[in-house]
Amino acid sequence: MAKTENGRQSFDTRSIRTISSSSHIHLDDESSLGSDSEINGFTSDRQTDRYGFIGGAQQCSEESAKDVPPEVLRQREVKWLDMLSHWDKWMAKRHNKVRLRCQKGIPPALRGRAWLYLSGGKVKREQNQGKFQELDSQAGDPKWLDVIEKDLHRQFPFHEMFVSRGGHGQQDLFRVLKAYTLYRPEEGYCQAQAPIAAVLLMHMPAEDAFWVLVQICEKYLPGYYSPGLEAIQLDGEILYALLRRISPLAYRHLEKHKIDPILYMTEWFMCAFSRTLPWASVLRVWDMFLCDGVKIIFRVGLVLLKCMLGTREKLKACQGQYETMELLRAIEPRYIQEGFLVREILEVPVTARDVERENHTQLKRWKKNRGELNFKSPPRLHGARIIMLAEPPRRQDLLQNPTIIVDMPQPPPQPTPQLKKAEKKSKEERKSKKKSIKKSSLPVDVIPNPYPLPNDPKAPPSDPPAQPLVSIETPQPPPQTATDSPPQQPPPPEALSLAKESPLQRSTQSLSSTDQDTYL
Repeated sequence: MAKTENGRQSFDTRSIRTISSSSHIHLDDESSLGSDSEINGFTSDRQTDRYGFIGGAQQCSEESAKDVPPEVLRQREVKWLDMLSHWDKWMAKRHNKVRLRCQKGIPPALRGRAWLYLSGGKVKREQNQGKFQELDSQAGDPKWLDVIEKDLHRQFPFHEMFVSRGGHGQQDLFRVLKAYTLYRPEEGYCQAQAPIAAVLLMHMPAEDAFWVLVQICEKYLPGYYSPGLEAIQLDGEILYALLRRISPLAYRHLEKHKIDPILYMTEWFMCAFSRTLPWASVLRVWDMFLCDGVKIIFRVGLVLLKCMLGTREKLKACQGQYETMELLRAIEPRYIQEGFLVREILEVPVTARDVERENHTQLKRWKKNRGELNFKSPPRLHGARIIMLAEPPRRQDLLQNPTIIVDMPQPPPQPTPQLKKAEKKSKEERKSKKKSIKKSSLPVDVIPNPYPLPNDPKAPPSDPPAQPLVSIETPQPPPQTATDSPPQQPPPPEALSLAKESPLQRSTQSLSSTDQDTYL
């Protein structure tokens, strides 16, 4: 039975667990059906943006898109490929350069791989080979599975990957979230983890997305998704204290109307602004967040509060708590545009040390007013470099696994001083050998052609050749008697010369007379 869901008809109302476990229900790789949006009723005339959104508030319009010139994009890709191939060296010696390139924006073709390396998910995956497959094969806790299944269709319903109920995207999202509940059963599942995992699945396979999710939950935002949400409340107080220094006017307004930070910053921080900003801005924020840690999340929150509540003209429009909350829910587009937002984030004077100092102060105040924390989360690590130093990787953990292997001819080795000397020495040896051969070689006599043709150039005069060893015997006349005929006259000279010629000379004459013959 068809039913309407998110403005579209859905004909598949079965459980995602039933779909993912059914071996006979699958999409053929050679099927003409392309994406889950086509499967779910969207036709080919839909307008899909560059990020895969076919509608909704986060769809990117062509007017607002910030295009990077193709030649600049190719140069950035080459630089990132070099960094990823020597990741440990870059993080140890040139981390500031890595940070600068993250601030400029990671190339879309390499964003998933870069996030995997920045977060430490690559090392985590290599050190736990087969762990995700083991968790994926388990049934899971029914208590968490029911909650996860209800949340699947709420995650980016206008994105091609998640638009279809039971499609590829929702199946992978279910697998990743279920695996985390088995990996950390004491934490279980939190609704804010679903959009985090969905963003990761848009850029990488399910196994990689799982390990990056683990790193975000344990290293970047520890305690955010634990029962009680104490860590997010503590960070709300930290944001409030930092706002007092960055924008005193906005701070006094929130204090006057007794607007607690937890009312407006929970979704911002727990979802890492993936539900608040335009998608181009989300990706730029995540590039910096996975490089520099949670201070980027604090900076984004401070920029939004300063822009929306930092002037008296803005405050005239919100005279109470309700108006202020409505203003923060509908942030003006110009303040969250990619270029403007990134510039403002980089100018906010908040460092990781400021966050830790304020965290220490607020933690003491929390213990004084509320007692000890019920859930003690691991210490927060501020960025990719600190994570790598805390868990030094092995060299084989950072090796890349190329999906396309191309046999390229090896470039010639670069000449070194030793190689240059050896080549020079070998050249000199070859020259000396040539000279010695020339000196020792005997002159070669030119042998004339015994059968010259009339058109051949005449050979220079030389010594007469030796007479051939062939002798022609002339018949001797019988002895004459008195009764014989008178004495014979001697033969003419021409006849004697012909009789004395050798067969070789006769053959030469016959060859030289060919030009006077006529062939019929």
